[in-house]
Amino acid sequence: MRGTVRQGEDDRGEDQRGENRLIADLVAALGADHVLVDRDLTAGYETDWTGAFTGRAAAVARPASTGEVAAVLRVCAAHGRPVVPQGGNTGLVGGSVPAGAATGAVVLSLRRLTAIDPVDTAAGLVTAAAGATLADVQTHLRTAGYTIGVDLAARDSATLGGIAATNAGGERVLRHGMTRSQIAGLEAVLADGRLVRRLSGLPKDNVGYDLPALLVGSEGTLGVITRVQLRLIGLPRARTAALIAMADLTAAVNLVALLRATVGSLDAVELMFDDGITLVCDHQGLPTPFPGRISPVHNTPYLLVECVGRTDPADELATVLETAAGVLHVAVATTAMDRRRLWTYRDGHTAAVNALGVPVKLDVAVPLTRITAFVDDLPALVRAVTPSARLHLWGHLAEANLHVNITGPDRDDTRSRETLAGAILTRAAADGGSIGAEHGVGRAKMPWIGMSRSPDELAVMTAVKHALDPAGLLNPGVLVPPYGIGRAADPALP
Repeated sequence: MRGTVRQGEDDRGEDQRGENRLIADLVAALGADHVLVDRDLTAGYETDWTGAFTGRAAAVARPASTGEVAAVLRVCAAHGRPVVPQGGNTGLVGGSVPAGAATGAVVLSLRRLTAIDPVDTAAGLVTAAAGATLADVQTHLRTAGYTIGVDLAARDSATLGGIAATNAGGERVLRHGMTRSQIAGLEAVLADGRLVRRLSGLPKDNVGYDLPALLVGSEGTLGVITRVQLRLIGLPRARTAALIAMADLTAAVNLVALLRATVGSLDAVELMFDDGITLVCDHQGLPTPFPGRISPVHNTPYLLVECVGRTDPADELATVLETAAGVLHVAVATTAMDRRRLWTYRDGHTAAVNALGVPVKLDVAVPLTRITAFVDDLPALVRAVTPSARLHLWGHLAEANLHVNITGPDRDDTRSRETLAGAILTRAAADGGSIGAEHGVGRAKMPWIGMSRSPDELAVMTAVKHALDPAGLLNPGVLVPPYGIGRAADPALP
C-alpha cells in the first residue's frame, strides 16, 4: 500500500538521519574538507598496513589542532559513536582501523598535527605534535646535533602519537629502552573532550599518578595523544656496523652475551636468517652479503650489530669478533653509505614478506635461554596447521624479540590464520615469553591476551578503561573487551 513504511525501513531511515546529524556536527567542527565520507577517500584509512584488518568507517575526521581533536571527541560522545585514533597507520596488529566492534566508527586521523617545537637544549627535550613522523623529528634534531633513542624501519610514515600509543620498540631498545623510557611528558584528549597535559619538562615533578606513563602503550583506549615530549640524546660522532654470519642460533645467543659484557658502545643487535636475506635480495635486486660462502642447505643466522661512540668503535668490536666462537663471516661498515647498505638487509624484511601476500604477523618475546628451542620447533608447529605455509623469522635478538611471519594461508582463511596464531602464541607463553613484545595487542591478539596478563591484571586494566572512558567509545575491542555504547555499535556482539 502506498505510503506504508515497514519497521525495518523506518529504522534504516532513522539510522541515516543519525548519520547525517553526526556528519553535520563533524563538518561544523572541522569544515567539510576535513570530514571524509566518500568511500574512495576513506578507503586508505580503513585497512591496516598488513592488509589483514579492514572495516567500514562512518567518516574520517582530520583535525589540525588539539582543540579540534577535543571537538571531534565531544561530537562523537554526544552521538555515542566509537572513535578509532589513527596516526601513520603503520601498525601491525589491526589497532588503528575500524574492525570488529569499531566498524562504523569515526576514524580520527592525527596526520595534520605535524608541528615540531624548537629544540630545548637546556632541558634536553623536544616536543612535537602527534602527527609528526619519526623521520621528520629525527631530521629536525640532527640540525641541532641531537637525536632520540627511538628508531624504526617505518620511520618515514610512523607518527609520534602512534609510536607513543603502542609503546613501540624498534632498533635501539638495547641501549635506550622502549618508547615509554624516552617520553618526558605528553598531552592527550580524553573520550569526553577533557584535556590531560603534562609538558612542564621538569625532571622532578613527583605529584600523583604518572598519567603520561599510563597513556603510553594504551593503544588509543584511554585517550588520544596529541603532543609528545621526548628526551634528547647527543649524536654519536662515530658508528660502526657489522653483519655477522653465525654457525647456529645458540652461537648467536652466546655472542650477544659476550658483546653485552665487553662492548660498551653496543647500540643494536638484530637477528636475521639466510632465507630472509635471500628474500630481501630478490625483492630489492640486491647482491647477497657473502656470495658463495654460505651453504644453501643451512638456514644460517645472521647478526647485524651496530656500535656508537665518541671515538670509532670499530676496533673494540673487531677485537671481540676475532676470537668469538661460531663466527663464520663478517662484513664491517664504517661509512654512512655502507652502514645503510647493511641495514637494508634488515629493514627490507617486512616489505619483502608482504609482497608474497597478507602474512600472519606475530611479535613475541621468548627468554634467550629458550629461544633456540622455540625457533627449532616453529617449522613443525606451522606445518601441522598449514603444510604449504612459509615461515619467515627476524627480530631484535638482544631483547629476545622475534617477528614471526607466515605466508601461505589466504587472507580470508580465518580459521587457519587463527589456529596458526594460537599455536605459536601458546608456545611462546609456555616458554615464559610474551604474546606482544613491541607491536602491542591491537585486535589481532585479543583472544590470547590472557596468556600474558593474569585475570586480576586484566580486571585492573578494565577498571582503568571504565574510569576514563565509561561509554567504551575509544578503540573498542582493543586491550579491553567491548562494552557500553561502543559494544552496542556492533550488532554481531551479544
